[in-house]
Amino acid sequence: MRVERLGTQRNGRCLGLYVLAYLVFLYLPVLLIPLFSFNDSIQAAFPLQGFTLQWYATLYGNSALSGALLNSLVIGAIAAFGATLCGITISYMDLYGRSPLAATISAIARLPILIPGVIVGISLLILVNLVGLGPSRVAIVLGHILVALPTTVVVMRSRFAAIPKTVREAALDLGASDWTTFRRVMLPLSLPAVLSAFMLAFLISFDEFIVVFFLAGTEPTLPLYIWSQLRFPRSLPTVMALGTMILAVSFIIAGTAEILRHRGLGSVRRTSVNPA
Repeated sequence: MRVERLGTQRNGRCLGLYVLAYLVFLYLPVLLIPLFSFNDSIQAAFPLQGFTLQWYATLYGNSALSGALLNSLVIGAIAAFGATLCGITISYMDLYGRSPLAATISAIARLPILIPGVIVGISLLILVNLVGLGPSRVAIVLGHILVALPTTVVVMRSRFAAIPKTVREAALDLGASDWTTFRRVMLPLSLPAVLSAFMLAFLISFDEFIVVFFLAGTEPTLPLYIWSQLRFPRSLPTVMALGTMILAVSFIIAGTAEILRHRGLGSVRRTSVNPA
């Protein structure tokens, strides 16, 4: 027994060291970006030269940056709305439509997450050229809806699946139509998941680079602007300052989305315990 206990403790230490090494490898490079964004030097290297906020000050008054940021916000909001709306429809029909076609569409909607981004970008470029759109803001929105759709489908499908079937059946037994049941019962119970899916879809669209690289016309988004600035060594500190702000906002949005998702799960559990 003692030998087995020692072996278990040794395995636990090894697992803990592995997890620690994994976290350091994954997050240390990310943490270096905020660190060097406050460094009073254009070189991203140690030792640090001093503390400064001048790189953040250079972000204000930059017309090219403001235009790219506005494009990203507009495209992200429209793409998130479209992806969330499609995700709600597809996931609901997959669970309650009882149709092989609905299940097939749901599987296809989740497929882009398995396709390399370069392939998606090239395919979309060929498609928008064939239909006459060409590289444009509309093409980027359509591409971002495609990329964000798997996330919204997964989030909404798990939420609809967590709602007890007796809730929907009770509404139908009381004479409500399918549309009324969806609008008055299922959708309000899933509202936190809807907001969570929208936020996650917005983040995916806001941070997407590969699709934008192929589909952007004369109106680049923020990731494309950052990539263009990396060619100039003197712009690196400004890029790191911008990256730090994007990182902070992304953490806030992702954390809020996760809080909403868990809050919605709690409300669903209370409903399952007390349907009345």
